[in-house]
Amino acid sequence: MRAEGWFGRTTRKVTAQAVEKGLLRLAETARARDALPLDVVLPDGERVNFGAPASITLTIRDEGALATLAQPTIAALAEAFVDGRIDVEGPMLQAVALAERLADLGGSPVGARVAAALSRHTKKQDRQAISYHYDVGNDFYRLWLDQRMVYSCAYFRTGEESIDEAQVAKLDHICRKLRLAAGDRLLDIGCGWGGLIIHAAQNYGVKAIGITLSENQQRLASERIAALGLADRCQALLLDYRDAPARFGAASFDKVASVGMFEHVGLRNLGTYFGVVRELLRERGLFLNHGITSTDIDSRPVGSGVGDFIGKYVFPHGELPHVSLALREMAGQGFEVVDVESLRMHYAKTLQHWSNRLEARLDEARRSVDEKTLRIWRAYLAGCSHGFAQNWINIYQLLGSKQTQPGPTDLPLTRDWMYR
Repeated sequence: MRAEGWFGRTTRKVTAQAVEKGLLRLAETARARDALPLDVVLPDGERVNFGAPASITLTIRDEGALATLAQPTIAALAEAFVDGRIDVEGPMLQAVALAERLADLGGSPVGARVAAALSRHTKKQDRQAISYHYDVGNDFYRLWLDQRMVYSCAYFRTGEESIDEAQVAKLDHICRKLRLAAGDRLLDIGCGWGGLIIHAAQNYGVKAIGITLSENQQRLASERIAALGLADRCQALLLDYRDAPARFGAASFDKVASVGMFEHVGLRNLGTYFGVVRELLRERGLFLNHGITSTDIDSRPVGSGVGDFIGKYVFPHGELPHVSLALREMAGQGFEVVDVESLRMHYAKTLQHWSNRLEARLDEARRSVDEKTLRIWRAYLAGCSHGFAQNWINIYQLLGSKQTQPGPTDLPLTRDWMYR
């Protein structure tokens, strides 16, 4: 028994030494090819510099995490951080940028895409996935979102706006694109905490209904609607989009918006999703789809394990289509697409605001969620800001007119009306 114990300890020691040598080789490569402002502190206290004065320090809390640094992927680094095996000292946004450079040096670049593992997206599965993400707690989201708690890409005219100003600009941008007018019947699929339906009812005189699968969102949205005296014009319901035609009937709405929701639909269900919207809209009604898309033409997830990390810790069963696939499926369900706008850099800036706001209130956040959940969100917000800035992923607003009958649209000949 003693011999086996000695052998096991010796094997582990040799393995640890080999892994540590791999880390040192990576540091040498960085110093020779791509100096990084990074220090790594080993479990024994030794400090390894990667070629430039450190603005980020990674402290390894257990020897098992050494392998993560020896052959790094972005996902492995993020998971080690989430599990508390690696601590980060320094700005999170900069730490994510360094993680990408480490992964490149280690031979696991983001551009190495892998085939998507498609999910079934049953109603139960989607409800559980939405609950996992959005029911973390309203108090947590309130710490870093804007005052309206609009959890989607903001709209920056100059880039100098506050997050509150930029979110109001986004809500107006959507309302203008949809040409909302007094008396219009508006449906918001995936309404969040009610920001769009409340704004549209207050400022455009519409009758608005929002649907969500998150009980926390629906409850708070309803409370806000009641407090503002909008119950006669505004309603938030707990409802799956697939059940909306049976609930409301065909051609029940003049305009439909879907903001930050179709990422949860699934690649196989895009036709069903756009078909449901077509059924709900009147002829020549307008539909705005605002959603994150893959930059890979084959809709494959981001490489270096990033897609797997987000699927495991943040958005279970999320699937991102390339914009060309979204356009094809949208057109296949009777929509004439009249406007396509990329908001990629707007979302990079939005997420930067969110990440910085969360980092500034970590002590308060720890009173709302446990440490692991907080680390997930710190990595996710900073990582996504970097990902949009680097064009790992994109986000588009697609505006379509329901055109199942021949003839012109109900739209002006130019798009000046969107930007007045």
